[in-house]
Amino acid sequence: MDNTSGVGVLDKATLVLSALESGPATLAGLVAATGLARPTAHRLAVALEHHRLVTRDMQGRFILGPRLSELSAAAGEDRLLATAGPVLTHLRDVTGESAQLYRRQGEVRICVAAAERLSGLRDTVPVGTTLPMKAGSAAQVLLAWEEPERLHRGLQGARFTATALSGVRRRGWAQSIGERELGVASVCAPVRGPSNRVVAAVSVSGPIERLTRHPGPLHAQAVIEAAHHLSEALRRA
Repeated sequence: MDNTSGVGVLDKATLVLSALESGPATLAGLVAATGLARPTAHRLAVALEHHRLVTRDMQGRFILGPRLSELSAAAGEDRLLATAGPVLTHLRDVTGESAQLYRRQGEVRICVAAAERLSGLRDTVPVGTTLPMKAGSAAQVLLAWEEPERLHRGLQGARFTATALSGVRRRGWAQSIGERELGVASVCAPVRGPSNRVVAAVSVSGPIERLTRHPGPLHAQAVIEAAHHLSEALRRA
């Protein structure tokens, strides 16, 4: 069978990625594995590195990059959303607060699923709402486990600090009190894909009057359990 698509540069880039599937490779190793000319193999590997499809290990060898894991996680989004409805509904019922699921998209986070508190004062975040990555417990969770360079960049102008994110990684959950919106508190935990990468954030939010100024001890366990259920669903997918 002809494995070429007719788009030469794409076919050659795929050769490079396929060669790295079996493990790290030097430039000479890429040339040997792909049959490409050395300048071509180098140009393609560097271009793929720019897009984070390829990166380098401590020895400077080319390896598959983190963007592939992100794309793989996104491919599992249908499974995540199919599971999210009942999980968020249960979380809402257990905590008595509105529950949301967020995914990061570039420099913003998007609410991709939600279960609203049925009555009384509540924090309403409709599905499709776009929020900045600079404030809120979900932003903290989606940033806390990022690569150092992206984490450092994400902290610029943020309403939380590197020390706060260190605490998030240690505890496994984040809280915010009036950080995203005055009078609103929230608690959030990470949802992890099959590669253990954080792919989403599940949270509950509501007025500070009910969640208090220490919402984490109040609801962290329930939020962590919800995040665990969603993570397990992705691992089974």
